Amino acid sequence: MLIARRADTRARADFATWKMMAKLNGLSALPPEAQEFLASYQNLLAQMSEGEATEATIGAIYKAYYVEMGGAGTPPDVRPRQAEPAADNVTAFRRPAPKPKTAASFGASAFAGTQKRPLPVALIFACLVVVYVGIRLYWR
Repeated sequence: MLIARRADTRARADFATWKMMAKLNGLSALPPEAQEFLASYQNLLAQMSEGEATEATIGAIYKAYYVEMGGAGTPPDVRPRQAEPAADNVTAFRRPAPKPKTAASFGASAFAGTQKRPLPVALIFACLVVVYVGIRLYWR
């Protein structure tokens, strides 16, 4: 039963991934067996509803994975925990709109709010020189 659960989980996850890749125009990047399962899924869609075609395809993938993982005989019936939609929430990737670039200035308007004004490099260097000279004088 452990092999059956693993095979079912892997079949559901792989089918969702393959379906997402197909929606994102990445079908050619999938392995040949994945392309075959998706082609059979498309054929089943013409004959039955999407939910039934999805479950039938996942069942075929599950049987193949069960045998591949070392299961003997016919795979046991593994019911999903709840009726979950298999990859129905997959949407195509869209790049976010580029954010407008603001001009960086050291004016008060650019650093309003919680941001602090950065220290100039010369001030940091001067502080390091003071610390160095102070340590040299202290050790003499």
